[in-house]
Amino acid sequence: MQQKKDKQTIGIYLLLLLVPLFWGGAFGAAKHIITEVPPITTAAFRFGLAGLILYAAARFSSEWDIQKIKVHWLSLLLMALTGIFGYNLFFFMGLEYTSAVNGSLIVATTPVFVTLGAVLFLGETWSPRLGTGLILSLTGVFLVIIKGSLQTIKTLTFNEGDVLFIAALICWIAHGLIGKVVLQKVSPFLTTTVTTIVGSVCLALLSFFERGWGNILRMSNQAWLEMAFMVFFASIVGFILWNKGIQKIGASKASMYMNLVPINAAWIAFFLYDAPISWLQIAGMFMVIIGVYVSTTGHHKKNKKLKKATKRVI
Repeated sequence: MQQKKDKQTIGIYLLLLLVPLFWGGAFGAAKHIITEVPPITTAAFRFGLAGLILYAAARFSSEWDIQKIKVHWLSLLLMALTGIFGYNLFFFMGLEYTSAVNGSLIVATTPVFVTLGAVLFLGETWSPRLGTGLILSLTGVFLVIIKGSLQTIKTLTFNEGDVLFIAALICWIAHGLIGKVVLQKVSPFLTTTVTTIVGSVCLALLSFFERGWGNILRMSNQAWLEMAFMVFFASIVGFILWNKGIQKIGASKASMYMNLVPINAAWIAFFLYDAPISWLQIAGMFMVIIGVYVSTTGHHKKNKKLKKATKRVI
């Protein structure tokens, strides 16, 4: 029984690697789509379509549980307002006032604050291994974001857009911590379905101020393909796996995978959008990968040692 549980946990670690891959790819896709459709409208359409598909799948598979929704409606609402609505709203608004570098550096601190929150408020354990992995990953992310150039740091200026990115950061941290509690009682699939629907409704209401829904009908074939990727992989599959990861391994370890998002965004942009990449960025990528590995594998090694010691005693 324990062996089966360990295999399932290892499976979650592997599946979680797909989340930053999908979300990293969504950066390049979204960057192109918002040249054709306003940003909030893009987000509303993305999550609205994903919500409809999830709802149909939930009803078809009998996952839709109105009783659980009624009992946990407040927590699910807070997850929707923070992770879907708030994060996307502040993220896109922030990009209008500050650079992507500033925003990325702020968002890159997510694992630190999620880990601290999970340790302080949710009873998750802190270990030197987790701390080491955190530092390695953050250093690697830093090198990737500044594109290996210290000159980038010298030219950084901070403004009101950075405050909006901090608001986005707070929303995502709250989303992860609330999710840890909710997902002990509600399935990842139902949680993803409800939060996606509610979040998309909020985004849709706000998007009417942009008056950009007519642009969707005029999107290019490339934009439609990119939208399909964001709906199915970045929204539906990505959020289900993310919520499953928080449920199974905890908010702190799951948050470490967020450091892989800019890594994937960088190499996807390099191969698909001809974006430049430096050797320091490549070195940073390896540091992030090592950091994530170090911080997320200690638990299994500890369990194996414990099992061996138990067998010797028996």
